[in-house]
Amino acid sequence: MAHPSSEPPPTPPDWPHCGHGATAEDLVGCRGIHVPGHTACLAHLDEADRDAYLAGLAPGADIDHRGTPFTADLLDRLLDALRDPATGHPRLGTARFGSAAFEREAWFVSATFEGDALFASAAFEREAWFASATFQGIAEFGSATFQGGAWFESATVKGNAVFVGVVFERAADLGPLVCAGRVVLSRAVFGGPVTLSFAARRLECRRTRWSSTAELRLRYATVDFSHAVFEYPLTIAAEADPFVPFDSRPVREELLAGAPDAGVRLASLRRVDAAHLVLADVDLSGCLFTGTVHLDQLRLEGACSFATVPPGTHRVRGRPVRFTPRRTLAEEHHWRALQPAAVRGWNTAVLGAGHAGPAQLAPVYRALRKALEDGKDEPGAADFYYGECEMRRHDPSTPRAERALLSLYWAVSGYGLRASRALGWLAAAMLLTIVLLMGFGLPRESPQQEATGTVPPGGGRVTFTIDKEDPKNPTGNRFTGERFEKAVNVTLNSVVFRSSGQDLTTVGTYIEMASRLAEPVLLGLAVLAVRGRVKR
Repeated sequence: MAHPSSEPPPTPPDWPHCGHGATAEDLVGCRGIHVPGHTACLAHLDEADRDAYLAGLAPGADIDHRGTPFTADLLDRLLDALRDPATGHPRLGTARFGSAAFEREAWFVSATFEGDALFASAAFEREAWFASATFQGIAEFGSATFQGGAWFESATVKGNAVFVGVVFERAADLGPLVCAGRVVLSRAVFGGPVTLSFAARRLECRRTRWSSTAELRLRYATVDFSHAVFEYPLTIAAEADPFVPFDSRPVREELLAGAPDAGVRLASLRRVDAAHLVLADVDLSGCLFTGTVHLDQLRLEGACSFATVPPGTHRVRGRPVRFTPRRTLAEEHHWRALQPAAVRGWNTAVLGAGHAGPAQLAPVYRALRKALEDGKDEPGAADFYYGECEMRRHDPSTPRAERALLSLYWAVSGYGLRASRALGWLAAAMLLTIVLLMGFGLPRESPQQEATGTVPPGGGRVTFTIDKEDPKNPTGNRFTGERFEKAVNVTLNSVVFRSSGQDLTTVGTYIEMASRLAEPVLLGLAVLAVRGRVKR
């Protein structure tokens, strides 16, 4: 009885293939596509037919060598046939090298691909050199394998550079590469330490896997890093100046002349383990953070910016509303923009924000606050503490009593972060205390001490009892300069939790007790807010 094979039989390609070397075990054989007019691929074509084919090529010609195995000599002969005599460099039209196998070095240095360059599923067994190459269409390397280095130094791509599912086993450097469209590294795998240098409009690294340390040096790019996997330190940093490769000449960036600026924006970190992630000089105003793991261990270096609240004064249902400046998350913008009484300025067009609400955003704010506190950035962490409290206050799942307490905390001091608000309430409380004391707390006049006693008929010791009459409620004009001075004295002592020693009516005693409880708290909240903004 025959046993089934442990591996599925080879699947023939979609194109008419050479079949050279087919055996009983491998019925497909060579997968190279037929050279036009022949039944063999370029590698297995007889020498006379190969020479005739190569002689018929001209610079800028379209070529199709899918599945063909290339030695270094065969590739050189092909590129020589396409070499432009004016520049001395190969010039290709649409080049199809999908599933081709390059057994030695693949040397495409300074080549120009006038059409699409299609290298999907190609295998590069040694170094692949695309330095200074120009791709005027798509550069497609999806599912290719680079077993050696992949050199794209000073390469330019006018379309998209697609590396979906590519395996870079030993790539130490990739770039600097200039791309007018997208650089797509989704599902790519980097087996060793690597430095990526890209100037592109967008970089997509969804589900990309790094098996060693990595550094991404970027310009102009909006980066989607969702679901990326890495267990070693990885840095995403913005480059202020154009890249300078080893030849000491800055890379030309004319393809990106229409871009608004050279800054780097992060679009998403969702489902990423951020324990080893470092962000430097990156714009995070549109970044999605919900679902990120170990966000409290994220390191922010340099000038990393976040979204801010809408500026100015707005009217909501007839009343003025003004937001104090703070840094916010893109998801909060999206959530607030969808509320019925939302003011203008909250950004509803946050791509991929989904249904993230206060319950999901409070932990994100808490984690970012801890990350900044661990980085000794207490003033920066204050904004994220404010955001955390805001999300807890608006979260319907928060107990009602806790929400009421948070609302009071917000109203009197902005969660202990708005000194002006606490000082305003303190001034109002002191003014109210002064008015109440002048109206009801200070007696009509200071009670006089009285001494009473009995003198024995036969002489001897005399005993006196000194007492004071109860303060009498004020009558007549209560708001005089003298009474104001006394009320101010009592109030100022209450702020610092001291007793003034002033005679008060019964009502005045309770007013002073309330003042000694509330006003020091307000003063403490103001001091706490100032400390939170200046502590290092």
